[in-house]
Amino acid sequence: MLAYIFRRLLLIIPTLFGILLINFIIIQAAPGGPVEQMIAKLEGFEGATSRIAGGGTEVAVAGSNYRGAQGLDPELIAEIERLYGFDKSAPERFWIMLKNYSRLDFGESFFRDATVTELIIEKMPVSISIGLWSTLIMYLVSIPLGIAKATRHGSSFDVWTSSAIIIGYAIPAFLFAILLIVVFAGGSYFDWFPLRGLTSNDFDQLSLGGKILDYFWHLALPVTALVIGNFATLTLLTKNSFLDEINKQYVVTARAKGLSNNRVLYGHVFRNAMLIIIAGFPSAFIGIFFTGSLLIEVIFSLDGLGLMSFEAAINRDYPVVFGTLFIFTLLGLAVKLIGDITYTLVDPRIDFESRED
Repeated sequence: MLAYIFRRLLLIIPTLFGILLINFIIIQAAPGGPVEQMIAKLEGFEGATSRIAGGGTEVAVAGSNYRGAQGLDPELIAEIERLYGFDKSAPERFWIMLKNYSRLDFGESFFRDATVTELIIEKMPVSISIGLWSTLIMYLVSIPLGIAKATRHGSSFDVWTSSAIIIGYAIPAFLFAILLIVVFAGGSYFDWFPLRGLTSNDFDQLSLGGKILDYFWHLALPVTALVIGNFATLTLLTKNSFLDEINKQYVVTARAKGLSNNRVLYGHVFRNAMLIIIAGFPSAFIGIFFTGSLLIEVIFSLDGLGLMSFEAAINRDYPVVFGTLFIFTLLGLAVKLIGDITYTLVDPRIDFESRED
């Protein structure tokens, strides 16, 4: 097992390199970079990004290929290029970025007065709160519900819960979030929950118990919106996995030996059926942690990593874009490795060392 873990850790390096290289090429090809945006700001255009990326007239001064640079001193353009590192070629910028990332130096934001590391640390509590509690609740609800549906397959309980699951799955998380705001956050009916933020303004003055209650009070609606929109797939996956195992010959044999239903279900079926559930954990966690929470962060005014990454991409804040991409990818690969290790904890018969990469 240690040899397998070592090989997987070594594979992280070329994987990170490939992902960074592909995204670097794509982003460099996109119009409206930081130099163009600074030029637009100097000329007083508020809609800088749309003007640069859209059908603006491309006017260049001597030695400059930037849109909207008409009337600006070429030395000023050169100074802006040096400011953002664009006085170097693309391969050289990529190589410098790799060297800095090897030292965990992600640079400073182009448009925020902070380093990328400081920004990530600042926004991390919001994303961790949403992703962690949503994933935890989703698994705590979906797995028992899926097992119950499998053991009661075809019953009225199975039919009614399936109907509720389909309805919940059909409603996108952001629409459900809006519905929760309208009903429970002072929209049209009740004013039971706060509409924005992760904590109240007087959070520092509250007692320990008050801080905990305030924290979960603010998380109640966004976490509920994410769980409702994501637990249907896991519930049905759990049910189908258990149904597939229950119908196998070893289960019939175990029951013929006189073992109780719970002993058969949790002593034999559970271990085999949970393998496919564990396989989907890394993608579920990463999806909710980062991408799945973007709209939820916007709707509930939660300033987390998803919102920061989206704004960085829109503003062409390259250090933030690539810094978060590097960290998200590294975390995803690490969680995937943890998922593989968990396989062996659930079923020791699995031997990854016998596999060839």
